[in-house]
Amino acid sequence: MNRRTRPRAVKVPAGAASVRIPRQRRGRSSAQPFVVVIPERPSLLSQIGRFLGLWLWDHRRSLAPLALAVTAAGVAALLHVWAWWSGLVLAPVAAAPLVWLLIEQHRRPVPPSVLRWRLGLAVAAAAALAWLALAAGFGPLATPLPTIWLVLTVAAQVGWLILRRKS
Repeated sequence: MNRRTRPRAVKVPAGAASVRIPRQRRGRSSAQPFVVVIPERPSLLSQIGRFLGLWLWDHRRSLAPLALAVTAAGVAALLHVWAWWSGLVLAPVAAAPLVWLLIEQHRRPVPPSVLRWRLGLAVAAAAALAWLALAAGFGPLATPLPTIWLVLTVAAQVGWLILRRKS
């Protein structure tokens, strides 16, 4: 049998399959063929990663407040590192939801049940913006800020899940 057509013995580790990619007709004749080693079973770490990735993808709408809170923490950390004074700029913005509540209640008065929802939304938004301003100024890991972040995140997540279940 000719050396070019004879299959070469390739050592493959135990528990793996190999795929032989034949060499191209054009090109160097002395080039060795490629051998791709493919594990038969995925590792436990890749199985866990695949499970978590698929679970997060399936529940992406339900986890929107958590994603927003994690993004806000990252933005606050970057703002603190790059421009600590941005906390001074963001501090007045924290009052914007309360101003919105006053203006909206003056323009369109609503019954007490709707007013409670508006008030809760305005207070939660003002607290989140105040946290962002403080975290940008002092750093998101300053003593009370991680606890406040956790409380706001859990409250937003629970409220989000309750509102989504009703509709």
